[in-house]
Amino acid sequence: MRRTSSSSRSAWVVLAVSVGAQSGTSFYQFGIPYLLPQVRSALGVSLFEGALLVAAPTAGMIATLLLWGWTADRLGDRPVMATGLLGAGACLVAVPLAGSALVLGGLLFLAGAFGASVNVTSGRVVLRSFGVSERGLAMGIRQTSPLIGMGLAALLLPGLGAAYGYAEALLVPAAICAAAACAAVVVIDPALRRPDVPRVRTPSPYRHPELWLLHSASALLVIPQIAVASFAFIYLVDVAGWTSATAGTWLAVAMAGGAACRLLAGTWSDRVGDRVAPMRRLALLAFAVVAATAALMLVRGGSVPAVLLPAAAVTSAWNGLAFTAVAETAGSTWAGRALGLQNTLQYVTTAATPPVMALAIGPGRYGWAFLGSSLAALVAFVLVPAGLSPAASPQQEPHDATAPGT
Repeated sequence: MRRTSSSSRSAWVVLAVSVGAQSGTSFYQFGIPYLLPQVRSALGVSLFEGALLVAAPTAGMIATLLLWGWTADRLGDRPVMATGLLGAGACLVAVPLAGSALVLGGLLFLAGAFGASVNVTSGRVVLRSFGVSERGLAMGIRQTSPLIGMGLAALLLPGLGAAYGYAEALLVPAAICAAAACAAVVVIDPALRRPDVPRVRTPSPYRHPELWLLHSASALLVIPQIAVASFAFIYLVDVAGWTSATAGTWLAVAMAGGAACRLLAGTWSDRVGDRVAPMRRLALLAFAVVAATAALMLVRGGSVPAVLLPAAAVTSAWNGLAFTAVAETAGSTWAGRALGLQNTLQYVTTAATPPVMALAIGPGRYGWAFLGSSLAALVAFVLVPAGLSPAASPQQEPHDATAPGT
């Protein structure tokens, strides 16, 4: 059915709200590394303890993704998204009351737990609002949201943290979450609640290995991405001697480059009619650039930043391709559940990577730690199944994608 211009405009407005909401939660989820200097100074935490704080929002998201999905299936996307955003904002507003690392970690965990509602609902409303011919681009744009949040965090949090303190700096993402909650109430149609087409019982695509390989490769590719995102700032400040403001600005530029890379990767895959071939090549490129960064760190080369900053962009380019490949491989009625599992596995890896990297870095072994993370991309290159084609996997109408975590 051809969509009217009015409904098309409404869909793009819904996409804009979804991007804003997801960017707001990503702002604080991935922004804690930029406040670690102030957190460590104020609370006296070690690098490992700081890494646990970095992982706390993601751990909260992992713990509640399925619960939010269950709730959204029963109450609808609009109240779930708005409630989660308001709850996340309230947790961030309470951060100035945290007098210890334990309390701060608890608040960050709860902020992540509330923010998981956006991970569930923002993808769902986009899938339901767009037809098949537009959904690829729409989901590609939606997948830039974490990078927008990371870029805003890199650009704003170092300066705000240095000038006002880490607690006051987190009031910025709190305000974004509150604004996004209001926009969700106004824009999202409450009718976007349940599918309006009958479900068709189809065999599970998990009987075959392709989806498991895609999930595994995606989880591995998260490792170098999060390693760079979590520790590039600390390296540039502590080892390279950059100021917090300079490091944050350049990393914001790198995150913008990462968003552009995701859109270019999606366009590339559309042109060649294949998702996994570009994904394999991007995995190999991620291995090469992170391994090169590690090699320069090991020889203490002064050109590390020249490679580290592009690595921040390149290591995130694959993400949209992976989500699209998973949805297309899963087929009509399984795409929602497959994307939910994809989200959960990626967040598990996201939460685990910073503490493991911190232990590997120890007193200053950045080179060996980054080299280890690069090997994950090499293994992912091997695991990504070759020969999958979008044409071989029938696309579903947007109303079928109802599982949590999309």
